[in-house]
Amino acid sequence: MMAMTMALQALCIDAMLPALGEIARDLKIADPNSRQLVIGVFLFAAAFGSLLPGALADRFGRRPVLMCAFAGYGILSIGCALATSFPMLLVLRALQALASAALATLPSAIIRDRFGGDRMARMMSTISVVFMFVPMIAPSYGQAVLLVAGWRWIFGGMAVMAAIVAAWVYSRLPETLDPRFRQPVAIGAIAANMAEAASNRAALGYVVGGAMLAGAMFTYLNSAQQLIAEQFGAGESFPLIFALLAAGLAVANFSNARIVERFGARRVSHAALIAYIVVSLVQVWQAFGGKEDLWHFIPLMGANICLMGFLGANFGSIALQPFARIAGAASSFQAFSRMVVGSLLGGLGGQVYDGTARPLALALLGCGLVSLAAVLYSEHGRLFRRLTPPGMARPVTGPELN
Repeated sequence: MMAMTMALQALCIDAMLPALGEIARDLKIADPNSRQLVIGVFLFAAAFGSLLPGALADRFGRRPVLMCAFAGYGILSIGCALATSFPMLLVLRALQALASAALATLPSAIIRDRFGGDRMARMMSTISVVFMFVPMIAPSYGQAVLLVAGWRWIFGGMAVMAAIVAAWVYSRLPETLDPRFRQPVAIGAIAANMAEAASNRAALGYVVGGAMLAGAMFTYLNSAQQLIAEQFGAGESFPLIFALLAAGLAVANFSNARIVERFGARRVSHAALIAYIVVSLVQVWQAFGGKEDLWHFIPLMGANICLMGFLGANFGSIALQPFARIAGAASSFQAFSRMVVGSLLGGLGGQVYDGTARPLALALLGCGLVSLAAVLYSEHGRLFRRLTPPGMARPVTGPELN
């Protein structure tokens, strides 16, 4: 349920990739790189939208905030389908992103309400396995819609899917917020909670590290259609290639869920980050070699996407661990930080696309190096520590949950 809730936001991004060319033609977009704004504007608005839902959920509970988000998501999806100009579409995409922010941020708070430590990392990885099926099939869904109808019907399908998941959440999800942890909705209290989330050294490096990796991923998303489908000549095979690369991320999250409690979230993610930097170095060397084609690009990009599966859930769970009392506000702040930095970096990386894989390769390497520096800051210069002994984390149930 939490995976499908989070996946609705991913659907807004990945399902549009095959349709960018048709949107550009239909709405008469002159600059080829301007089509990326359909993705970039959504990501940037989603970042700011993630600031508020956590604070509201800490006061009113997780369920009512989620249900309002579902309603807004569905209505604005229909609005996007009816857009008559490119500026109008971008405005509606920004509003859709604001509405969808709670769907991306609150599942982490709900999981934190019930689990801690490496057990939380395992649960987040398990969710990510299911969640990743949507990015895998979303471009294929978009391509399938284009075969029988126009790009506007992609948004219609989003509205239907939102209604289905909303009905599931309404009927099956109990309220997980402990009444003892309810926070007042006041500017001072919200600011204090956000400041606490922003100033915790143990969490901050992982938030910054996650934001940099999000920037690398968003650079890939912004330029993937132009690079793979057009420059490398994949054409209509692009959705399949995109799905295969996303499958590596799903496999990695499944593997992470199996091993993280045994080895610890820190050990697994630190090893994966170092491997990510090494692969990125090879990508830079290959991109500047002048002879790169699709079959040189795919294995290395696939390896780095796979490694991200050992980073995202673990970084997120480590960063959220100190904040049981203000899990909603902390989740919002961390999601905001990841999304705003990631969307800005991803937008910049997409706009400097030059018909080669060089900007993407440099983005992957640069973001990986900054991420490593941030993690070293949080860990006081020491990697591979284990702070949560095996078996210590347990689910919160019964009276503690109620």
